[in-house]
Amino acid sequence: MKKIAVGITGASGAVYAKVLLDKLMQIDETEISVVMSNNAKDVWKFELGNEIYKDMNVKFYDIRDYFAPFASGSSSYEALVICPCSMGTLGRIANGISDNLISRAADVMLKERRKLICVVRDTPYNLIHINNMKTVTEAGGIICPASPSFYSLPKNFEELAATVTDRVITLLGLQIKTYRWSE
Repeated sequence: MKKIAVGITGASGAVYAKVLLDKLMQIDETEISVVMSNNAKDVWKFELGNEIYKDMNVKFYDIRDYFAPFASGSSSYEALVICPCSMGTLGRIANGISDNLISRAADVMLKERRKLICVVRDTPYNLIHINNMKTVTEAGGIICPASPSFYSLPKNFEELAATVTDRVITLLGLQIKTYRWSE
């Protein structure tokens, strides 16, 4: 059983979080825990027009809950995916500022040499963003921009988002049926 934490920030792109959670919940060998910022909840409701995250079969933790297991290196969580990852969150991670459960969990993943995947969702990047991505990468994190691909000919927003989230799931080392170029 792989234990994976998912952090959802208030960056635009709630569809990425929804598709990622939907797909992770279908993988039997995973246990999923979620922490959402308050802005993430607002963005989800605005962009998706619902609050169905409340009904998902995952364990939710409050953004201020430092007693969550993945807030400690002694936990058995293998990875944290921040999807979408705001540039503010990325900046706090890059500078070691653990001011909420998402940034604390990211710090834990980096210090324990576990997998941290930041699905950054902003454009264009300024030099501060690029330097923060460089810092997190040098510390062992993976920057996976929410840049969808089109060669699978996605038919709707969820299929388009899946071109990113399927890549994230593959980066987690999990098997998923997905479009593979020339395969």
